[in-house]
Amino acid sequence: MNIDSRYGVITVVDEPTYTFDSTDNIRCYAREIILGDDGVSSVHGVMLDDTGLLVIGTGGGGTGVHAQSALLIDDKLLLAVGNQVACVSLIAPHDLLWSRKVDMATCFGLYWAARQRALISHGELEITGLSLEGDVIWKAMGADIFTGRFQLAPDHVEVVDFYDTVYRFDVVTGEALKGS
Repeated sequence: MNIDSRYGVITVVDEPTYTFDSTDNIRCYAREIILGDDGVSSVHGVMLDDTGLLVIGTGGGGTGVHAQSALLIDDKLLLAVGNQVACVSLIAPHDLLWSRKVDMATCFGLYWAARQRALISHGELEITGLSLEGDVIWKAMGADIFTGRFQLAPDHVEVVDFYDTVYRFDVVTGEALKGS
């Protein structure tokens, strides 16, 4: 996944064979970060103009890199890795600003509600609203896992669970809207 930015081209790659603290990896990164304490099932690398900035590993369900795996907002790169969201500064020294476990299982993707300045995490079990500072604003669950369609509308999130039940949650509060 490539993202053009004022800092250069940011590339996010899946690193399923990456081994932390090893010199035998295909790519090298300036920093290695393991989030949480429940093992490593997902590893994503971040490069800036083909220079390896950092690699992040975490637990939860395994995730690959796809169109909703990363967002660029202001001078921050937000990443969905395993069951976490990580926020990395694009201003040197490219520190990890914060990380949050947003789902007990897996974070399928990230969405940005620009008008409300809210980051929305599409998790397997939970939909989570976050501030850009990493504060959890709200969490919402359904009767089953959210493996169906996900859509961010101007004022709500619409998501479908395994049994095709449609849920609508207010972007600001996370409250279930009528018709959910």
